[in-house]
Amino acid sequence: MPTWTPEQMASIHKMLNPRSIAIVGATPRMQYGGRFLAASLKAKDRVNVYPVNPRYPEIMGAKCYPTISDLPEAPDLVGIVVPYDQVLDTLKESHRKGAGSAIVISAGFSERDLDDRRSLQQELGVFARESGMRVCGPNCLGVANVRDNIWASSSSRGSDGLSGPIGLICQSGASAFGPFLTRAVEEGIGLSHIISTGNEADLDFADFARYLLDDDYVKVIAGFVEGFKDARKFMEVARLAAERNKPIVLIKIGRSDLGSRAARSHTASLTGSDALYDFAFAQHGVIRVQDYDELLEVSQLLAHSPRPAKRGLAVVSHSGGVSSLTADMCGQAGLDLPALTQKAQDGINNVLKGFGWAANPSDVTGFANSESFPEIMSNLINEPEVGTLVVASAGADSQADQVIAQRDSSSKAVAFLWTGTRGSNAGLPKLKAANIPLFYTPDKLAKGLRSLLDYHDWKEGRQSVGFATAPAITAAQRTAPERLLKAGRSALSERESKELIAAWGVPVTREQPAAAADAAVAAANRLGYPVALKIDSADILHKTESGGIRLGLRDAAQVRSAFGEVMSSAKAYAPQAVINGVLVQEMVSGGVEVIVGVSYDPQLGPVLLFGTGGVMVEVYGDVAMRLCPIMRSEALEMISQVKGAKLLQGFRGKPKADVGALAETLVKVSHLAVHLEGKLGELDINPLMVLPEGQGVKAVDALALVKG
Repeated sequence: MPTWTPEQMASIHKMLNPRSIAIVGATPRMQYGGRFLAASLKAKDRVNVYPVNPRYPEIMGAKCYPTISDLPEAPDLVGIVVPYDQVLDTLKESHRKGAGSAIVISAGFSERDLDDRRSLQQELGVFARESGMRVCGPNCLGVANVRDNIWASSSSRGSDGLSGPIGLICQSGASAFGPFLTRAVEEGIGLSHIISTGNEADLDFADFARYLLDDDYVKVIAGFVEGFKDARKFMEVARLAAERNKPIVLIKIGRSDLGSRAARSHTASLTGSDALYDFAFAQHGVIRVQDYDELLEVSQLLAHSPRPAKRGLAVVSHSGGVSSLTADMCGQAGLDLPALTQKAQDGINNVLKGFGWAANPSDVTGFANSESFPEIMSNLINEPEVGTLVVASAGADSQADQVIAQRDSSSKAVAFLWTGTRGSNAGLPKLKAANIPLFYTPDKLAKGLRSLLDYHDWKEGRQSVGFATAPAITAAQRTAPERLLKAGRSALSERESKELIAAWGVPVTREQPAAAADAAVAAANRLGYPVALKIDSADILHKTESGGIRLGLRDAAQVRSAFGEVMSSAKAYAPQAVINGVLVQEMVSGGVEVIVGVSYDPQLGPVLLFGTGGVMVEVYGDVAMRLCPIMRSEALEMISQVKGAKLLQGFRGKPKADVGALAETLVKVSHLAVHLEGKLGELDINPLMVLPEGQGVKAVDALALVKG
């Protein structure tokens, strides 16, 4: 489990709250070094700013020093804007001077995709961690403490950000100080910090997020990630964020192959399996969004809205078309607009007097811009099943004042869908200044409200049960892998694979090995007919393709004949395979086939997969995944997420399957995945038969691959 030391947090604190800044490579030209100096000097009344460049005695009115060693004090922060091959020496000199932190603006490292540049970047990271002088970058644009108006950045944009409780962390500096900052300023969305992390030779996204969790002013962490340097560390931050009641809203590149390739070429980061990230984010309460506007709008909604006591929405507009479209988008997002009580209808109709539509959604025509609008809003927001009021309009300042007053007098959430021009000077500026959450399209409003509701429901559930932990491994569980998962092997046979999962309490079929036809018949007689015969070989992983399986054998003659057929087919299919004989196995009927699997993602670690059998998995990818370990409630969530799980509920007259036993099995397999990390490569239990309720589950086939 990752840890963050007080010393690391102290170095980040100096970076984001410097009392003194040195800029190595400062220049009077408005290039990277000049822009960094100009931005820093805007806080010169509170921060000592020292340009460092031996070619100038003074730059921008500030005394310039030949080297860092010549500075009158040890700076809290050093901004480094020098050629890539001079960065490490500059860091070392800064450390000797006693500097507290560094931002490396310089590029030319791992993003160049050259071995020597990657090695040099690794050296920067090693030096930063060993010295304790922590580093942001390289290949970044710096940071901004917007709240205190300290801009340690080479961006051409300076101190024009609005202060607010949203901390923004971006791997891309051009995105952070470009579209994100531009949109935040235009939409009146206040940021506490802007942090560009670049190539992350030392400090990464998770480190800065961990620091912001300790800042009481920050309510939401918004992020733009191209690829995680350590995804498991990020997931640990997400767990801590849930404890601190701080949502994380994230754009994560990698939904398409093109996006993944672009991310690698830009920051040399790994994006991992994108579908898995969707499941992992949902498991850890991370809200994934698609674009700049959505990131800022959803963050603003979460930062300035109470937890809705009810999931119901009330929508009111001056337009029937706008209200209907908004309601339709909310419905598509899975939100509820409960019917109004008679009391609310009467109250609204008392205002409308035959005009408009007193319903949910409400079309109140021109009364949305009248002195009576507060009475309409009050009737809607005070409905017992309503937790959030949505106003969809574009009124004057008077309407904005009414909406703000309604928000301030209620414990419920209020959101505004602005239907006018974004450049309006009436109404809109007041709503922005009052931090009323604003949206400009009905679909993004609906998605944002769904995120708000789902996050708080998720958080409430997590606070009651916490996160899963795997129990200590038992002696029996330690013995089986030590004997079976030996170096040099690539796979276990079916019999060995079942022995492995049985050590973790997964029920398996009754079966007996047989090396000859007579032994197979004797085994079948003991097990009872009908039986199955399967080739027993760790070298033949796909028994069906090899002709190495026969099902539903009902007497000794069929077993004897099948033995010869299976052995001959398997030898012809894989002449070099080591074949132990066959497995004589009980036939399992009356259940629902499902698939349970384990894999290990290089970024996220052990992963549990669940899906129903047949074409739903093969054609539609109808699966659910979770990072391991999981608890019973998460297992039940996995089962409910799979469309084919309807078969488990007693589909078309069949008995209901033992979903409880299935959930317990998923939990056990997740523990196995954690315990065998580093030894097990993959595990496939396919099929796992889920028997009728009360009869449990049984693994009919299993395949374990050994980690190479």
